[in-house]
Amino acid sequence: MFPTLVLMVLLCLAPGSLACDAGTSPFKSTGIACRVTKPAALVLNQKTTQVIQAAFRHAKYPSMKGEKSILFIGKVLYGLNNLEIHNLSIGKSEVELRENDAIGIEIHNVSATFKGTLHYGYGSWLINLGHSVDFEIESHIDLRVNTKLYCGKGRVTADTSDCTLTFHKLLLHLQGDKQPGWMKKLFTDFISFTVKLVIKSQICKEINTVANIMADFIQERAELFLSDGDIGVDISLTTSPSMRASYIESHHKGLVLYRKVPSSFLNESVFSPALLSESRMLYFWISDQVLNPMVKAAHEDRRFIRHIAGDELKELFQVDLSRTMPDILNQIISSDNPVAKVWSLAAPELSMNPQGTIVKSTAAVELRINSSDAESPSLYIETDVEVAVQASYANKKLFLDANPISITIRKVSDSAGMDLDTDSDMDYFKEMVHRIGIPKVISYLEPGLTSLMDSNDLNLFEIINPEIITQEGYVVIQLDFGFPHHLLVDFLKKNF
Repeated sequence: MFPTLVLMVLLCLAPGSLACDAGTSPFKSTGIACRVTKPAALVLNQKTTQVIQAAFRHAKYPSMKGEKSILFIGKVLYGLNNLEIHNLSIGKSEVELRENDAIGIEIHNVSATFKGTLHYGYGSWLINLGHSVDFEIESHIDLRVNTKLYCGKGRVTADTSDCTLTFHKLLLHLQGDKQPGWMKKLFTDFISFTVKLVIKSQICKEINTVANIMADFIQERAELFLSDGDIGVDISLTTSPSMRASYIESHHKGLVLYRKVPSSFLNESVFSPALLSESRMLYFWISDQVLNPMVKAAHEDRRFIRHIAGDELKELFQVDLSRTMPDILNQIISSDNPVAKVWSLAAPELSMNPQGTIVKSTAAVELRINSSDAESPSLYIETDVEVAVQASYANKKLFLDANPISITIRKVSDSAGMDLDTDSDMDYFKEMVHRIGIPKVISYLEPGLTSLMDSNDLNLFEIINPEIITQEGYVVIQLDFGFPHHLLVDFLKKNF
């Protein structure tokens, strides 16, 4: 069962307020697609037994009562109370992805002892009888669950109603002050039959409950992972998950939310299942129509503003440039306390192609001497920059390699009215943006984005050989992974 449930976190699902509306072409509204292949299901299956044990232990076994007519004795009334499970152990589990059907989970050799109290008597109801005896039932069970994944109110919902328990052993042991041989023979058959029905009903019911509790738990975690402050993503499903013999695939809207209001609209998506392969364990397909609005929301949230001062600023200009530094800039940088402010004048534009992630930005830089003197020198620069960024992830850190495509100096002004539009000055500022500005921005983005991902526990996952592949209009992230043990521990602690 655990593979069925943990697939949710790997499918990056989050709660959605709208019901699925596939229409005739569900892919047209797909901003994010996630594919989990059979090898991933096998890895996740390693901890199935822990969730099954939780389901057995957490199940509530109701009291049972009934009556049976016995030859020469008459009507025997009985009740079973306080049924509890003890000495639970589970053998092995197997998982199978069934084409256009379900995730098949088989749990073999579940061994458990059920303990309770038997009340019995003759001719009138139990409340007037004082006869009781404790009992134990030894059982060996195989469990089979076929889990169907479907879309309910924009999120993945698990249906485990196709649930079967096969009892290979069910032995009744009566205990207490009296244990007549005839009573054991009398009660063994119909008590065992009754207990079988109750155990099957309650275990299958609990498995379905646990499945959907865990689905909600993981989807809430996914929602947190895909949000930061006032920025979030609506990744409601566009249609029910697609089930193949070698993978499960889900398709999501990917609409960016800013202050809980949609701030993007997805034009016709270019997604097709043919864009993803099956050689890795996990795939994410993300349209640049999702990423570009995220950058816009970050700009509106004033996240692209940076202040630099003192020695940090001076060290930046220790880089040897081929052109001579303009006098006013040299005067500012060589002062005791230079300060700079860098910010985006408009929302950066982001798109994908085989070169990488193409970012177009208009930025401003203001440099001055930190002084109360209104006449102190200052310098203002506006620049248009286009860069191609290649991203990679290794050793739990994000790395960005930015290569300039074009740099244009739009405007230069200073407090002294000096002429700074000579070819030499403009060449210097271009080189300054190339060799100082862009690397500095990257030096902020790499640890900043890594820290953001780590705050949502990405560093707790064992991510193996991730690849980030950009194509025209989208990016594919493909990777293998180790078992996310912390997720299971967190879930079991909070719910059991």
